[in-house]
Amino acid sequence: MAWTKAKMSLALSLLTVFLRVSLANLKVGFYSNTCPQAESIIRRVVSGAALSDPNLPAILLRLHFHDCFVEGCDGSILVNNGAISEKNAFGHEGVRGFEIVEAAKAELESACPGVVSCSDIVALAARDAISLANGPAYEVPTGRRDGRVSNMSLAKDMPEISDSIQILKAKFMQKGLNAKELVLLSAAHTIGTTACFFMTKRLYDFLPGGQPDPTINPVFLPELTTRCPQNGDVNVRVPMDRISERLFDKQILQNIKDGFAVLQTDAGLYEDVTTRRVVDSYLGMLNPFFGATFESDFVKAIIKMGKIGVKTGSKGEIRQVCSAFN
Repeated sequence: MAWTKAKMSLALSLLTVFLRVSLANLKVGFYSNTCPQAESIIRRVVSGAALSDPNLPAILLRLHFHDCFVEGCDGSILVNNGAISEKNAFGHEGVRGFEIVEAAKAELESACPGVVSCSDIVALAARDAISLANGPAYEVPTGRRDGRVSNMSLAKDMPEISDSIQILKAKFMQKGLNAKELVLLSAAHTIGTTACFFMTKRLYDFLPGGQPDPTINPVFLPELTTRCPQNGDVNVRVPMDRISERLFDKQILQNIKDGFAVLQTDAGLYEDVTTRRVVDSYLGMLNPFFGATFESDFVKAIIKMGKIGVKTGSKGEIRQVCSAFN
C-alpha cells in the first residue's frame, strides 16, 4: 500500500512538473526570433478589417472566448470538418471573425511558413481588437499549438444565455476561473451587440402569463420591447451596453447594477452576493485611486483565460490553414 501511494505521489509530482514545463513554453515574445513580424502582421490585418466593420472588436473578442472554452485555446472552433465541426454547436451561435483569422494566417504563412499557430492568432487578434475599442493594452503570452480535434459535441458545456448565476459560476470554475473572473470576462459585453433572439424569453415569457424579467429597470423595458417587439425579427441587433457600445470600459457594470443589463446572464451577476460584491468594487468613487482598476483586472483575467488547456511543445500542430487540420 505504501509503495502504491509512493508511486501515485511520484506520478502526481511528475505531472505537475510536466504541466509547469508546458506552460513555461507559453511566453511573451515567443516568435521574436522565428517570426519577429508576427504580431505586427496580425495587428495590421485586424486594424484594416475594423475600418469596414466597427463591430469587429467585439467579434474577435468573442471568438477568443468561445475558442478557449472548448478543448482549451487551441483554435478548434476555426476548423471546417463537416457537419460535426465544433463551430456548428448551438453554443457558438453567431460567432464570427473566422475570415479575419484566416487572412492573418495567409500573410503569416507567406512571411514565416509553418511557424505561427492559429490559436495564437486568435488570442493576439482579440488583444488588438480591445485596443481598437480604446481598451487596455497588454502583452499576450504566445506559443500555443493548434488542436487536432473539432467536434460540436464537445461544446455542450458552453455558457448559455439562460444559465443561472450558479450554473455560470460552476462552468467557469470547471475552467479554473473564479467568480471575480466571471464578472470581468462578462464585462467584455461592454462592446458589441446581441440578437433579439436571445431576448425573447426574458421579455415575453420569463414569468407565468408572459411577464418580463422583473429585474429589468422599468425605464429600460419599453426600450427593449421597442427594439425587439413580440413576434418581430429575431435577428435585429441590440447593443449590450446601451451607453457606450463601441468603447471598452466599465460602463456595463454600472448598467448591470442599475437594471439596464441586456442579457439575462449579465443581470444575474447582481443577484449573487459574491459577484455583486465584485461588480460594486469597480464602481465606487475611490476605485480609480485605491486598489486594482477594472482595466488591470480584466487584463489579468483574459490572460488567464488564454491559458486554458493550451497545447505546447510537441502537442498539437501548426496548421497551414486555420480551417483544416494538416
